[in-house]
Amino acid sequence: MPWVHDTARAFMPYPEVPVAQAATGPLSGLSFAVKDLFDVAGYPTSAGQPFVLAMSGIKTHHADAVGKLLDAGARFVGKVVTDELAFSMNGNNAHFGAPINGSSPDRITGGSSSGSAAAVSNRLADIALGTDTGGSVRAPASHCGLYGIRPTHGRVSLQGCMDLSPSFDTCGWFARDVQTFARAADVLLGADPQPLPDRVRLLLPEDVWGLLDEPARQALAPTRQRIESVLGSSQATRVVLDDFDAMYWNFRYIQGREAWMTDGPLIERFSPPLGPGVADRFAWSRTVTDEQVAQAHTYRQRYRTHLATLLGRDGVLLMPTMPDVAPLRTDSEASLEDYRNRAIRMLCIAGLSGCVQISLPLASRAGAPVGISLLGPAGSDRSLIALAERLGAART
Repeated sequence: MPWVHDTARAFMPYPEVPVAQAATGPLSGLSFAVKDLFDVAGYPTSAGQPFVLAMSGIKTHHADAVGKLLDAGARFVGKVVTDELAFSMNGNNAHFGAPINGSSPDRITGGSSSGSAAAVSNRLADIALGTDTGGSVRAPASHCGLYGIRPTHGRVSLQGCMDLSPSFDTCGWFARDVQTFARAADVLLGADPQPLPDRVRLLLPEDVWGLLDEPARQALAPTRQRIESVLGSSQATRVVLDDFDAMYWNFRYIQGREAWMTDGPLIERFSPPLGPGVADRFAWSRTVTDEQVAQAHTYRQRYRTHLATLLGRDGVLLMPTMPDVAPLRTDSEASLEDYRNRAIRMLCIAGLSGCVQISLPLASRAGAPVGISLLGPAGSDRSLIALAERLGAART
Protein backbone atom coordinates (compact mmCIF):
# COMPACT_ATOMS: atom_id res chain seq x y z
CA MET A 1 0.00 0.00 0.00
CA PRO A 2 1.74 3.19 -1.19
CA TRP A 3 0.36 5.37 1.62
CA VAL A 4 1.94 3.27 4.38
CA HIS A 5 5.42 4.71 3.68
CA ASP A 6 4.18 7.96 2.15
CA THR A 7 6.11 10.68 3.99
CA ALA A 8 4.89 13.15 1.35
CA ARG A 9 1.23 12.60 2.37
CA ALA A 10 0.42 12.42 -1.33
CA PHE A 11 -1.55 9.17 -1.57
CA MET A 12 -5.14 8.40 -0.65
CA PRO A 13 -5.31 5.65 2.02
CA TYR A 14 -7.11 3.09 -0.13
CA PRO A 15 -6.59 -0.67 0.15
CA GLU A 16 -4.18 -1.70 -2.58
CA VAL A 17 -5.77 -3.37 -5.62
CA PRO A 18 -3.66 -4.77 -8.47
CA VAL A 19 -3.95 -2.78 -11.70
CA ALA A 20 -2.53 -4.49 -14.78
CA GLN A 21 -0.43 -2.69 -17.36
CA ALA A 22 0.89 -3.75 -20.75
CA ALA A 23 4.03 -5.88 -20.53
CA THR A 24 5.83 -3.61 -22.99
CA GLY A 25 5.28 -0.18 -24.44
CA PRO A 26 6.69 3.34 -24.79
CA LEU A 27 6.27 4.02 -21.05
CA SER A 28 7.67 0.72 -19.78
CA GLY A 29 9.78 1.22 -16.69
CA LEU A 30 7.92 4.36 -15.63
CA SER A 31 5.45 4.68 -12.76
CA PHE A 32 2.44 6.98 -12.51
CA ALA A 33 0.03 8.31 -9.89
CA VAL A 34 -3.55 9.45 -10.52
CA LYS A 35 -5.38 12.44 -9.08
CA ASP A 36 -8.46 11.19 -7.23
CA LEU A 37 -10.81 12.71 -9.79
CA PHE A 38 -10.01 10.00 -12.35
CA ASP A 39 -11.57 6.55 -12.17
CA VAL A 40 -9.28 3.56 -11.71
CA ALA A 41 -10.95 0.14 -11.82
CA GLY A 42 -10.95 -1.43 -8.37
CA TYR A 43 -10.85 1.91 -6.53
CA PRO A 44 -13.39 4.56 -5.49
CA THR A 45 -13.17 8.17 -6.65
CA SER A 46 -13.52 10.79 -3.91
CA ALA A 47 -12.87 14.17 -5.55
CA GLY A 48 -11.33 14.97 -2.16
CA GLN A 49 -14.74 15.06 -0.46
CA PRO A 50 -15.95 12.43 2.06
CA PHE A 51 -19.59 12.53 0.91
CA VAL A 52 -18.52 11.90 -2.69
CA LEU A 53 -16.31 9.06 -1.48
CA ALA A 54 -19.22 7.53 0.46
CA MET A 55 -21.38 7.49 -2.66
CA SER A 56 -18.65 6.52 -5.14
CA GLY A 57 -18.68 2.75 -5.04
CA ILE A 58 -15.81 0.80 -6.57
CA LYS A 59 -15.21 1.74 -10.19
CA THR A 60 -15.23 -0.95 -12.85
CA HIS A 61 -13.52 0.94 -15.69
CA HIS A 62 -10.46 3.11 -16.04
CA ALA A 63 -10.68 6.74 -17.12
CA ASP A 64 -9.48 7.10 -20.71
CA ALA A 65 -6.21 8.82 -19.76
CA VAL A 66 -5.45 6.16 -17.13
CA GLY A 67 -6.08 3.41 -19.68
CA LYS A 68 -3.73 5.03 -22.19
CA LEU A 69 -0.86 5.13 -19.70
CA LEU A 70 -1.46 1.51 -18.67
CA ASP A 71 -1.65 0.38 -22.29
CA ALA A 72 1.68 2.10 -22.90
CA GLY A 73 3.31 0.02 -20.15
CA ALA A 74 3.39 2.54 -17.28
CA ARG A 75 2.93 1.09 -13.78
CA PHE A 76 0.14 2.49 -11.56
CA VAL A 77 1.32 3.26 -8.02
CA GLY A 78 -1.79 4.78 -6.46
CA LYS A 79 -4.43 7.48 -6.30
CA VAL A 80 -3.37 10.80 -4.83
CA VAL A 81 -4.99 13.62 -2.90
CA THR A 82 -6.86 16.40 -4.69
CA ASP A 83 -8.03 19.66 -3.22
CA GLU A 84 -11.68 19.36 -2.26
CA LEU A 85 -13.93 19.07 -5.33
CA ALA A 86 -10.92 20.48 -7.25
CA PHE A 87 -12.05 24.00 -6.30
CA SER A 88 -8.88 25.35 -4.70
CA MET A 89 -5.33 26.28 -5.62
CA ASN A 90 -3.59 25.90 -2.25
CA GLY A 91 -3.02 22.16 -1.88
CA ASN A 92 -4.64 21.88 1.55
CA ASN A 93 -7.58 19.49 1.82
CA ALA A 94 -9.48 19.93 5.10
CA HIS A 95 -10.41 16.20 5.10
CA PHE A 96 -7.38 14.42 3.62
CA GLY A 97 -4.53 16.77 4.49
CA ALA A 98 -1.87 18.82 2.73
CA PRO A 99 0.66 16.93 0.59
CA ILE A 100 4.30 17.95 0.96
CA ASN A 101 6.14 19.97 -1.66
CA GLY A 102 9.19 17.88 -2.56
CA SER A 103 11.18 20.92 -3.68
CA SER A 104 10.29 23.24 -0.79
CA PRO A 105 8.74 21.36 2.15
CA ASP A 106 8.04 24.59 4.05
CA ARG A 107 5.90 25.89 1.17
CA ILE A 108 2.53 24.81 -0.22
CA THR A 109 2.33 22.47 -3.20
CA GLY A 110 -0.42 24.44 -4.84
CA GLY A 111 -3.56 22.74 -6.05
CA SER A 112 -5.86 21.34 -6.87
CA SER A 113 -3.52 18.63 -8.26
CA SER A 114 -1.62 18.74 -4.97
CA GLY A 115 -1.03 15.01 -4.46
CA SER A 116 0.03 14.60 -8.09
CA ALA A 117 2.73 17.25 -7.75
CA ALA A 118 3.79 15.92 -4.34
CA ALA A 119 4.13 12.35 -5.64
CA VAL A 120 6.37 13.40 -8.54
CA SER A 121 8.43 16.02 -6.68
CA ASN A 122 9.11 13.51 -3.88
CA ARG A 123 10.12 10.82 -6.42
CA LEU A 124 7.22 8.54 -5.54
CA ALA A 125 6.08 8.48 -9.19
CA ASP A 126 7.66 9.42 -12.50
CA ILE A 127 4.46 10.85 -13.98
CA ALA A 128 1.19 11.97 -12.39
CA LEU A 129 -2.13 12.81 -13.96
CA GLY A 130 -3.83 16.00 -12.85
CA THR A 131 -6.56 18.32 -14.02
CA ASP A 132 -6.28 22.01 -14.79
CA THR A 133 -9.39 24.20 -14.77
CA GLY A 134 -8.05 27.51 -13.47
CA GLY A 135 -4.41 26.57 -12.90
CA SER A 136 -4.50 23.27 -11.03
CA VAL A 137 -1.56 21.74 -12.92
CA ARG A 138 0.37 24.89 -13.77
CA ALA A 139 0.40 26.27 -10.20
CA PRO A 140 1.71 23.07 -8.53
CA ALA A 141 4.22 22.58 -11.36
CA SER A 142 5.63 26.05 -10.73
CA HIS A 143 5.65 25.61 -6.95
CA CYS A 144 7.18 22.11 -6.93
CA GLY A 145 9.80 22.52 -9.65
CA LEU A 146 8.12 20.28 -12.23
CA TYR A 147 7.14 20.25 -15.87
CA GLY A 148 3.37 20.60 -16.12
CA ILE A 149 0.88 21.19 -18.92
CA ARG A 150 -2.58 22.54 -19.42
CA PRO A 151 -3.34 21.10 -22.89
CA THR A 152 -5.54 22.69 -25.52
CA HIS A 153 -9.08 22.43 -24.17
CA GLY A 154 -10.57 19.08 -25.24
CA ARG A 155 -7.25 17.70 -26.55
CA VAL A 156 -6.93 14.93 -23.91
CA SER A 157 -10.03 12.92 -22.99
CA LEU A 158 -11.65 13.51 -19.60
CA GLN A 159 -13.93 10.49 -19.96
CA GLY A 160 -14.05 8.86 -16.53
CA CYS A 161 -12.93 12.02 -14.71
CA MET A 162 -15.16 14.09 -12.42
CA ASP A 163 -16.09 17.58 -13.65
CA LEU A 164 -15.66 20.94 -12.01
CA SER A 165 -16.21 23.43 -14.83
CA PRO A 166 -16.46 21.43 -18.07
CA SER A 167 -15.82 24.29 -20.48
CA PHE A 168 -12.50 24.96 -18.71
CA ASP A 169 -11.51 21.49 -17.40
CA THR A 170 -8.46 19.84 -18.98
CA CYS A 171 -6.37 16.72 -18.32
CA GLY A 172 -2.70 17.52 -17.69
CA TRP A 173 0.31 15.78 -16.21
CA PHE A 174 3.59 16.32 -14.35
CA ALA A 175 7.15 15.01 -14.69
CA ARG A 176 10.50 15.92 -13.16
CA ASP A 177 12.43 15.89 -16.44
CA VAL A 178 11.52 16.92 -19.96
CA GLN A 179 12.32 13.52 -21.51
CA THR A 180 9.74 11.73 -19.32
CA PHE A 181 7.30 14.60 -19.83
CA ALA A 182 7.63 14.22 -23.62
CA ARG A 183 7.24 10.42 -23.50
CA ALA A 184 3.92 10.87 -21.72
CA ALA A 185 2.94 13.49 -24.31
CA ASP A 186 3.49 11.05 -27.16
CA VAL A 187 1.02 8.65 -25.52
CA LEU A 188 -1.61 11.15 -24.38
CA LEU A 189 -1.48 13.66 -27.26
CA GLY A 190 -0.39 12.02 -30.49
CA ALA A 191 0.34 14.27 -33.47
CA ASP A 192 -0.65 17.94 -33.43
CA PRO A 193 -3.60 19.05 -35.57
CA GLN A 194 -1.98 22.52 -35.78
CA PRO A 195 1.81 22.06 -35.42
CA LEU A 196 4.09 25.02 -34.93
CA PRO A 197 6.58 25.82 -37.71
CA ASP A 198 10.30 25.19 -37.19
CA ARG A 199 10.82 28.87 -36.34
CA VAL A 200 8.37 30.51 -33.99
CA ARG A 201 7.64 34.14 -33.11
CA LEU A 202 8.52 34.48 -29.44
CA LEU A 203 6.20 37.06 -27.85
CA LEU A 204 6.83 38.77 -24.52
CA PRO A 205 3.51 39.93 -22.96
CA GLU A 206 4.67 43.02 -21.06
CA ASP A 207 1.32 43.40 -19.31
CA VAL A 208 1.61 39.91 -17.76
CA TRP A 209 5.22 40.48 -16.71
CA GLY A 210 4.02 43.71 -15.12
CA LEU A 211 1.92 41.69 -12.65
CA LEU A 212 5.08 40.32 -11.00
CA ASP A 213 6.68 41.80 -7.92
CA GLU A 214 10.23 42.97 -8.55
CA PRO A 215 12.02 40.04 -6.81
CA ALA A 216 10.18 37.51 -8.97
CA ARG A 217 10.84 39.54 -12.12
CA GLN A 218 14.55 39.65 -11.34
CA ALA A 219 14.62 35.91 -10.60
CA LEU A 220 13.05 35.07 -13.96
CA ALA A 221 15.06 37.55 -16.06
CA PRO A 222 18.14 35.32 -16.64
CA THR A 223 15.91 32.37 -17.60
CA ARG A 224 13.98 34.55 -20.00
CA GLN A 225 17.24 35.62 -21.62
CA ARG A 226 18.45 32.00 -21.94
CA ILE A 227 15.18 31.02 -23.62
CA GLU A 228 15.53 33.90 -26.06
CA SER A 229 19.08 32.77 -26.87
CA VAL A 230 17.70 29.36 -27.92
CA LEU A 231 14.35 30.25 -29.51
CA GLY A 232 15.16 33.72 -30.84
CA SER A 233 14.66 37.27 -29.66
CA SER A 234 11.23 38.10 -28.32
CA GLN A 235 8.83 40.74 -29.54
CA ALA A 236 6.98 42.85 -26.97
CA THR A 237 3.22 42.51 -26.99
CA ARG A 238 0.12 42.77 -24.80
CA VAL A 239 -2.46 40.06 -24.19
CA VAL A 240 -4.96 41.86 -21.98
CA LEU A 241 -8.43 42.54 -23.40
CA ASP A 242 -10.11 45.57 -21.77
CA ASP A 243 -8.24 45.02 -18.48
CA PHE A 244 -7.14 42.22 -16.14
CA ASP A 245 -10.17 42.71 -13.92
CA ALA A 246 -12.47 42.00 -16.87
CA MET A 247 -10.52 38.84 -17.66
CA TYR A 248 -10.56 37.73 -14.02
CA TRP A 249 -14.27 38.27 -13.41
CA ASN A 250 -15.51 36.83 -16.68
CA PHE A 251 -13.42 33.72 -16.11
CA ARG A 252 -14.78 33.41 -12.58
CA TYR A 253 -18.43 33.92 -13.62
CA ILE A 254 -18.28 30.96 -16.04
CA GLN A 255 -16.24 28.79 -13.70
CA GLY A 256 -18.51 29.61 -10.76
CA ARG A 257 -21.76 28.90 -12.61
CA GLU A 258 -20.45 25.59 -13.98
CA ALA A 259 -19.00 24.56 -10.60
CA TRP A 260 -22.38 25.19 -8.98
CA MET A 261 -24.16 23.23 -11.74
CA THR A 262 -21.72 20.35 -11.13
CA ASP A 263 -21.60 20.24 -7.33
CA GLY A 264 -24.49 22.43 -6.18
CA PRO A 265 -27.01 19.54 -6.09
CA LEU A 266 -24.73 17.58 -3.72
CA ILE A 267 -24.15 20.63 -1.52
CA GLU A 268 -27.85 21.55 -1.34
CA ARG A 269 -29.01 18.01 -0.60
CA PHE A 270 -26.43 16.93 1.99
CA SER A 271 -24.83 20.16 3.28
CA PRO A 272 -21.45 18.41 3.48
CA PRO A 273 -18.75 20.15 5.53
CA LEU A 274 -16.53 22.08 3.14
CA GLY A 275 -13.05 23.32 3.92
CA PRO A 276 -11.95 26.96 4.25
CA GLY A 277 -12.01 28.84 0.97
CA VAL A 278 -13.88 26.04 -0.80
CA ALA A 279 -17.08 26.79 1.12
CA ASP A 280 -16.76 30.48 0.33
CA ARG A 281 -16.19 29.86 -3.37
CA PHE A 282 -19.24 27.64 -3.68
CA ALA A 283 -21.36 30.14 -1.73
CA TRP A 284 -20.25 32.85 -4.16
CA SER A 285 -20.79 30.59 -7.18
CA ARG A 286 -24.39 30.10 -6.16
CA THR A 287 -24.99 33.86 -6.52
CA VAL A 288 -23.68 34.24 -10.09
CA THR A 289 -26.52 35.58 -12.24
CA ASP A 290 -27.70 34.60 -15.72
CA GLU A 291 -26.79 38.10 -16.90
CA GLN A 292 -23.22 37.74 -15.62
CA VAL A 293 -22.87 34.35 -17.30
CA ALA A 294 -24.19 35.63 -20.63
CA GLN A 295 -21.81 38.58 -20.46
CA ALA A 296 -18.92 36.25 -19.65
CA HIS A 297 -19.64 33.92 -22.57
CA THR A 298 -19.63 36.89 -24.94
CA TYR A 299 -16.38 38.11 -23.44
CA ARG A 300 -14.75 34.66 -23.73
CA GLN A 301 -15.54 34.50 -27.42
CA ARG A 302 -14.02 37.96 -27.89
CA TYR A 303 -10.94 36.86 -25.98
CA ARG A 304 -10.49 33.68 -28.00
CA THR A 305 -10.58 35.71 -31.21
CA HIS A 306 -8.22 38.28 -29.71
CA LEU A 307 -5.57 35.77 -28.66
CA ALA A 308 -5.91 33.58 -31.77
CA THR A 309 -5.26 36.66 -33.89
CA LEU A 310 -2.25 37.61 -31.80
CA LEU A 311 -0.69 34.14 -31.92
CA GLY A 312 -1.58 33.14 -35.47
CA ARG A 313 -0.01 29.80 -36.37
CA ASP A 314 3.52 30.60 -35.15
CA GLY A 315 3.27 32.82 -32.05
CA VAL A 316 4.41 31.58 -28.62
CA LEU A 317 4.01 33.63 -25.45
CA LEU A 318 6.91 33.58 -22.98
CA MET A 319 5.48 34.48 -19.59
CA PRO A 320 5.63 33.78 -15.85
CA THR A 321 3.50 30.87 -14.66
CA MET A 322 2.67 32.29 -11.21
CA PRO A 323 3.15 35.60 -9.39
CA ASP A 324 6.01 34.26 -7.28
CA VAL A 325 7.41 31.21 -5.49
CA ALA A 326 4.92 29.17 -3.46
CA PRO A 327 3.55 30.79 -0.30
CA LEU A 328 4.64 29.36 3.03
CA ARG A 329 2.51 26.63 4.62
CA THR A 330 2.15 28.91 7.65
CA ASP A 331 0.58 31.76 5.66
CA SER A 332 -2.96 32.75 6.62
CA GLU A 333 -6.01 31.71 4.65
CA ALA A 334 -6.58 35.37 3.75
CA SER A 335 -3.03 35.67 2.41
CA LEU A 336 -3.41 32.48 0.37
CA GLU A 337 -6.69 33.72 -1.09
CA ASP A 338 -5.07 37.00 -2.09
CA TYR A 339 -2.26 35.08 -3.81
CA ARG A 340 -4.80 32.88 -5.59
CA ASN A 341 -6.67 35.91 -6.93
CA ARG A 342 -3.44 37.45 -8.20
CA ALA A 343 -2.53 34.17 -9.88
CA ILE A 344 -5.87 33.84 -11.68
CA ARG A 345 -5.14 37.04 -13.59
CA MET A 346 -2.21 35.23 -15.23
CA LEU A 347 -3.68 31.75 -15.40
CA CYS A 348 -7.00 32.75 -16.99
CA ILE A 349 -5.25 33.60 -20.28
CA ALA A 350 -5.05 29.93 -21.26
CA GLY A 351 -8.43 29.18 -19.70
CA LEU A 352 -10.34 31.86 -21.59
CA SER A 353 -8.54 31.21 -24.88
CA GLY A 354 -8.54 27.40 -24.75
CA CYS A 355 -4.83 27.44 -25.66
CA VAL A 356 -2.04 25.16 -24.46
CA GLN A 357 0.39 26.29 -21.74
CA ILE A 358 3.45 24.50 -20.34
CA SER A 359 5.19 25.46 -17.10
CA LEU A 360 8.95 24.85 -17.17
CA PRO A 361 11.02 24.43 -13.96
CA LEU A 362 13.93 26.60 -15.09
CA ALA A 363 14.21 29.28 -12.37
CA SER A 364 14.28 29.76 -8.62
CA ARG A 365 14.10 32.46 -5.97
CA ALA A 366 14.78 32.34 -2.23
CA GLY A 367 15.76 28.68 -2.56
CA ALA A 368 12.39 27.70 -4.09
CA PRO A 369 11.41 26.96 -7.70
CA VAL A 370 9.40 29.36 -9.82
CA GLY A 371 8.06 28.37 -13.22
CA ILE A 372 8.24 30.11 -16.56
CA SER A 373 5.71 29.28 -19.27
CA LEU A 374 5.33 28.84 -22.97
CA LEU A 375 1.77 29.37 -24.28
CA GLY A 376 1.00 28.39 -27.86
CA PRO A 377 -1.91 28.28 -30.30
CA ALA A 378 -4.68 25.75 -29.81
CA GLY A 379 -3.63 22.38 -31.21
CA SER A 380 0.12 22.99 -31.00
CA ASP A 381 0.65 21.01 -27.76
CA ARG A 382 3.27 18.49 -28.93
CA SER A 383 5.15 21.17 -30.87
CA LEU A 384 5.29 23.32 -27.76
CA ILE A 385 6.71 20.39 -25.78
CA ALA A 386 9.34 19.98 -28.51
CA LEU A 387 10.40 23.56 -27.75
CA ALA A 388 10.65 22.61 -24.08
CA GLU A 389 12.86 19.66 -25.13
CA ARG A 390 15.13 22.04 -27.02
CA LEU A 391 15.42 24.25 -23.94
CA GLY A 392 16.13 21.23 -21.76
CA ALA A 393 18.86 20.06 -24.13
CA ALA A 394 20.40 23.55 -24.10
CA ARG A 395 20.82 23.36 -20.31
CA THR A 396 22.92 20.19 -20.43
